[in-house]
Amino acid sequence: MTKPYAFEAVPNAIPFSVPSELSAPDAPIGGARTPEGAVMLDIVRMSGTSATTGPDTDWVADEVPVALVYNGISHAVMMTTPTMLKEFAVGFSLAEGIVKSLDEIYDIEVEETCSGRAVNLEVSSEAFWQLKSRRRSMTGRTGCGLCGVESLEGAVGEVRTVAHTQRFEMRHYEAALGYLYDAEKLGRLTGATHAAVWVHPDGTLAGGAEDVGRHVALDKLLGLRALSGWHVGALVVSSRASFEMVQKAVNCGVEILFAVSAPTALAVKLAKEAGLTLAAFCRRGRANIYAHPERLTGLPLAA
Repeated sequence: MTKPYAFEAVPNAIPFSVPSELSAPDAPIGGARTPEGAVMLDIVRMSGTSATTGPDTDWVADEVPVALVYNGISHAVMMTTPTMLKEFAVGFSLAEGIVKSLDEIYDIEVEETCSGRAVNLEVSSEAFWQLKSRRRSMTGRTGCGLCGVESLEGAVGEVRTVAHTQRFEMRHYEAALGYLYDAEKLGRLTGATHAAVWVHPDGTLAGGAEDVGRHVALDKLLGLRALSGWHVGALVVSSRASFEMVQKAVNCGVEILFAVSAPTALAVKLAKEAGLTLAAFCRRGRANIYAHPERLTGLPLAA
């Protein structure tokens, strides 16, 4: 039997264990090193006065096509920021139900192609058989969890339920939201990314990821979470809580999700049925809790 892939240290993960790095300058503009995932372009900048209008430069987030290839078969091509691609592949595989656990992933290799990147995964024969069966029911290749699904039942899928074993103390809530800023190093430089972070129950930051796409940022974080063995805690995302975002969280066993922007009605319905605690419109001192508030301890009582 082939042994599961022995994952190496995550070189592209944000080094949250080193506080000094979190408070480092946002960008090495004028320095020798180019920020990973960004390119500098020549622009013409227009401002309110002619004295400040003219040639300039600007940092722009990089975006490349990344093919996810399972046992030699290309399954999906996603537009992503070209960082943390192994974590992305792991998170996508788990969140989309392609594999049930890391044990079903035997190897991962990232290669550069003439038009982008290819992430080659070797998965178990059972996982690959299930993937091929799934592909036969699709009208085209998928770029997300829903594209190409033939039926409405296939789009929504079977609703999984998550365990009810965790709590999150709301005295850590505002710190948890603040960690999104720490994760968006590329976003602070370019203004172009979404972020997702994992927060331990004691309110400390476990780690995070960012990408130009909110789904990919979440996939990267879920992959990093799986590789790092983080099971208990809360997920915080800088985007809205759409059906697919909630579905990915549920599929990976997340119990608590905070989203900065709005939810959709279908996402709330899924969260209620799956047992996920869902809070959205999360801002300093306020939030709307749409499903299963019982996991959130220390909520301010109404007057």
